[in-house]
Amino acid sequence: MLESGVDAERELMLDFVRVTEAAALRAAYFMGKGTAQAAGKAAADGMIGMLELVNIDGVIRNPSGKPEFGVLLDYGNRVGKGDGPKFDVVLTPIEGSKLVALGLPNALSIFVAARQGSFCIIPTRYVLKLAVGPNAAGHIDLSLPIRDNLRVIARVLRRKLKHLTVAMLDRPRNESLIKEVQQTGVRIKLISDGDVAAGLAAALENTGVDVLYGIGGAMEAVVTAAALRCLDGEIQVQPWPASDEEQQMLGIGLHRIYTTEELACGEDMVFCTTGITDGDILHGVRYFGAKAVTHSMMMRAKTGTLRIIETSHNLKKKTLRSQRTGREIPL
Repeated sequence: MLESGVDAERELMLDFVRVTEAAALRAAYFMGKGTAQAAGKAAADGMIGMLELVNIDGVIRNPSGKPEFGVLLDYGNRVGKGDGPKFDVVLTPIEGSKLVALGLPNALSIFVAARQGSFCIIPTRYVLKLAVGPNAAGHIDLSLPIRDNLRVIARVLRRKLKHLTVAMLDRPRNESLIKEVQQTGVRIKLISDGDVAAGLAAALENTGVDVLYGIGGAMEAVVTAAALRCLDGEIQVQPWPASDEEQQMLGIGLHRIYTTEELACGEDMVFCTTGITDGDILHGVRYFGAKAVTHSMMMRAKTGTLRIIETSHNLKKKTLRSQRTGREIPL
């Protein structure tokens, strides 16, 4: 993926982590202040501002779809210095803007990069998704009822059904699915937002989550697929039309099931995330006087490497580049 050698590759990976750190530090200022849109705009400004300093020729491959991010994240926008390796990138300055606004757990800043053409664009805003970790990968089939999948997962994990935990978004569109899962006897962890964090939790050990299931955002499914490529997990999704227009547009593709490899293809996949609020995967931004501490995770599909990075930021000296102003601003 990076032609300029091992040392340059390592340096670039650290730059990617700085991108999510910048977004998290900008967003954390708004924790609990009830202003999701302001938090999103600040995070996007910090993320794109930092990317302007990174030596890549990147193209955004996710439509923003969210007013708090504005035009900065529009599909096809170029990011980076423009004279480095070519990447397609998926940017999520905040996964869970409402979580930040309300001071709730599991808000993340996420950056995903891969070779051009690696990310699938699903024709609907929402999808039905089923995700598991490496131990259950290869044993799920979204075309089957969820009860059958959960029985198989329990058997593979050598657990009783009642000892499985399934994370699901607490949304009206998921009401019937929640009831169906409840009938199997498994435990359910309802989440208000942030199903990428739940997908990560399903693939990592000691998080208390075994499965992600339900209807959620399509682009969030692509981001989750990128993470699961790095963790040897699996996700399957099916388009879920939210309108008659989307249903007519899908036509015979209404029942198509997308696999992990279709959503995020190729081995050259890099996934970086920094915690904004405390969560199941990472600590959020924590302040100690004139110091802020961030916790980040960096993963590569090609090598299977997973790094947890703790960074201490001196707030008396630290500045972050703002895309809006084009200059460094203090925290």
